[in-house]
Amino acid sequence: MCAIEVMSQVTPVIATERLILRGPVRGDETAIARLAGDPSVANQTASMPHPFSDADAEAAIERSFALDWGEEAEFAIEHRNFGLVGMLGFKPSKLGRAELNCWIGRPYWNRGYATEAVRGALKWVKRDWRRRLVVAGHFADNPASGQVLCKAGFLYTGDVEMKPAPARGREVPTRMMVWLA
Repeated sequence: MCAIEVMSQVTPVIATERLILRGPVRGDETAIARLAGDPSVANQTASMPHPFSDADAEAAIERSFALDWGEEAEFAIEHRNFGLVGMLGFKPSKLGRAELNCWIGRPYWNRGYATEAVRGALKWVKRDWRRRLVVAGHFADNPASGQVLCKAGFLYTGDVEMKPAPARGREVPTRMMVWLA
């Protein structure tokens, strides 16, 4: 059995109309680094440095191999026709809830891919993790991400938290949201 076969038994695959969400694999580094290396992408995430190199992408992929998929998840978002367009993940929040993070490469903005990926991932969270609550946030100066989350069924909590923005070198106000199944 090859490594890909072993990995596919452990990591879930989520299919939507146009996208496949799958665990990242070796070989995704170049596409991830190219898309994540755009400062307009990195500036809107709470975990991505800028510049973002092939080595950073490789390290992220290696970290994903060690995840406990019962508590955390990291998906490559792949378009069925033209390859990797972004990443989506869940990690435990400081209150122990699943916290969603997602980014889409700039060439693929405004095509509905983020909303489609988030909706597919939330169905998986409800079905496989049996979670009925997921939290997320978006930087206050990035209302487009808030629109994505609203379209996927998230509601604003009224809370604003300061979250790290490594690419900006500081913390930024983040509008918190919640999804209830």
